[in-house]
Amino acid sequence: METRVENISKIERWIIASRPKTLPAAFVPVVIGSSIAVYDSKFNLLASVIALICAVLIQVGTNFVNDLYDYISGKDTKERVGPVRVLASGLITPSEMKMGIIIIFSLTFILGLYLVYISTWITLLIGILSILAGIAYTAGPYPLAYNGLGDIFVFLFFGFVGTIGTYYVQAVSVNPLVVWASIPVGALITNILVVNNYRDIDEDYESGKITLAVKLGKKYTRLQYLAFTVISYLILFVVFFTYKKSLFVFLPFLTLPIAVKLIRMIYKYKGEELNKTLELTAKLSAIYGVLFAVGILI
Repeated sequence: METRVENISKIERWIIASRPKTLPAAFVPVVIGSSIAVYDSKFNLLASVIALICAVLIQVGTNFVNDLYDYISGKDTKERVGPVRVLASGLITPSEMKMGIIIIFSLTFILGLYLVYISTWITLLIGILSILAGIAYTAGPYPLAYNGLGDIFVFLFFGFVGTIGTYYVQAVSVNPLVVWASIPVGALITNILVVNNYRDIDEDYESGKITLAVKLGKKYTRLQYLAFTVISYLILFVVFFTYKKSLFVFLPFLTLPIAVKLIRMIYKYKGEELNKTLELTAKLSAIYGVLFAVGILI
């Protein structure tokens, strides 16, 4: 469906470019990392808020880079079945997007300096790597998303780096609980990408965008989604028996009906129908994350 440029304000165009439905991917790791910091009496409110802002900005910046380089490389066109892309739709120009990317990542770096100040140089390294990875996702000589490495990037940076990093800037240490907790965070957020790539698998193959879904094929991409979902719930037993013997840790099981529904959807839906699966997968990661955080706090 073609978007009428003249009917959309400049602010609305940038909101579309930020892909707000994907932003729970930035929210969840910070919530989980901060909840464990509270549990360990290491919570720092200001650090937590700035970590959240930086996480959201990196997510937005990555989305901007993705939009720009998918457009430049011809991977995105007006005929795509996924949500609107602002460059392919003519809502934002490439020069405007480049400036937006510079502003977003510069602001992220400036805010992140406070986190470096209250912790160690390791935080600076994490921040720089996160920004570079966000750019390298679709830019540079070896774009991660075009070479089957996008899923690994998301799992590492939104799971391990996002969750453990949030805890680290507050506690200036790492414990086993936050490491285990980062696994379901990364798995469920990666599933957002899995659905996105599964929906676009034929289009990506034709355009030469070699995602992991293209490499695995439809059958094994569905199995990947199933495996990541199952792992997310099994990790709760590890947390319960090893670190926090409280039944409240199992609160995320309240989302199990949603997970089952999503598995049925990814096996049943095709094309644009999978946009509903994509949106609900993002909601599952957010609801699961909140319930997991509450379980840790209680």
